[in-house]
Amino acid sequence: MTGSRVVALGHYQPAKVLTNEDLSAMVDTTDEWIRSRVGIRTRHMAGPEEPVDELAYQAAGKALAGAGLTPDDIDLVLVATSTAIDRSPNMAARVAAKLGMGGGPAVMDINVVCSGFTHALATADHAIRAGSATRALVIGADKMTEITDWTDRTTCVLTGDGAGAAVVEASEEPGIGPVLWGSVPEMGNAVRIEGSPPVFAQEGQSVYRWTTSQLPPLARKVCEKAGVAPEELAAVVLHQANLRIIEPLAAKIGAVNAVVARDVIESGNTSAASIPMALSKLVQRGEIPSGAPVLLFGFGGNLSYAGQVIHSP
Repeated sequence: MTGSRVVALGHYQPAKVLTNEDLSAMVDTTDEWIRSRVGIRTRHMAGPEEPVDELAYQAAGKALAGAGLTPDDIDLVLVATSTAIDRSPNMAARVAAKLGMGGGPAVMDINVVCSGFTHALATADHAIRAGSATRALVIGADKMTEITDWTDRTTCVLTGDGAGAAVVEASEEPGIGPVLWGSVPEMGNAVRIEGSPPVFAQEGQSVYRWTTSQLPPLARKVCEKAGVAPEELAAVVLHQANLRIIEPLAAKIGAVNAVVARDVIESGNTSAASIPMALSKLVQRGEIPSGAPVLLFGFGGNLSYAGQVIHSP
C-alpha cells in the first residue's frame, strides 16, 4: 500500500451543558464578556462517571460503526490526550478493553495537548505506510473541566469535555497528506497543565500573538506539501481554541472557498478532542463532500503544531 485514508469518524460529548450564564453565577464574568473575547456560548461537562477513557470509548464505537468494522478489525489504537486518568494502563489500553478487542492491538497514548490528534493521525499514517498496521483507531479525548481553575475567569470560560475518533486504513491512493509538525520549545510554558492536582493555565496574549502571526505560513506550507492550493480546500478544521484565533487564522491561510469549523462556539476548547469532534460534525451534517480536501491544523500546548490535508471520508 502507498498510503492511508480516513474511512469513518465519530464524536461524543457529555449531556450536561454549561452556559455562559451558568459561569456568570460562579465567577466574575458575563455572557457578553465571554462571547466578545473567545466566541464561546456553551460547553459540555462530563461527570464523575465519565472519565476520559469513557469519552474516548463512546466516540470510538461510533467511528467503528460508521466504518462497518468490528473492534477486532483494528490493530493499532492511538489516544491523544493530556488528561489521562493514570499513567498505566494508558487510555488506549482502557479503550481497547472496553471495546473488547481480542486481536491484541498496539495501544499508545500521545500527549501533545491541543495538537495531539493531528500528531496521532500522522503517527497512524506512518505506521500503516511502513506496514506496521493495517487499520488504526485514532482518538482525541480530553476532560478539560477536571483540570480547570474555576476561580480564574480567563481560563474557566474556555474549557469543555468531549472526544472524536477516526478509523484509518491502508489505501492504494493516499488520503492523508504529509504532516508538517514542530514546536517552539522556548515558549513551551505559555500553555501549561502542571501541579498536583494538575491545573490548566496559559499566557493568553502570548498564545494569541503566536498563533495569529506565526501559524498562517505554516498552514499554507501544509497545503503546499499536499499539493493543494488553499483556495481548493473544501474545509478548514483548526484546533478549536478561541473564535478570535480561528477566524483570523483561517482568513490568512487564503482558504476562500472553504467551510471553516466553528465548533468552539458550542463546545468550548476541548484540547485534543477539538479537531476530530469538529470534523465529525461537519461530515455528519453533510457540509463536506466525500473525497474533498480538508486542512486539519492543531496547535497549542508545548507551543507545538501539526497539520495535514486529508480527503474527507
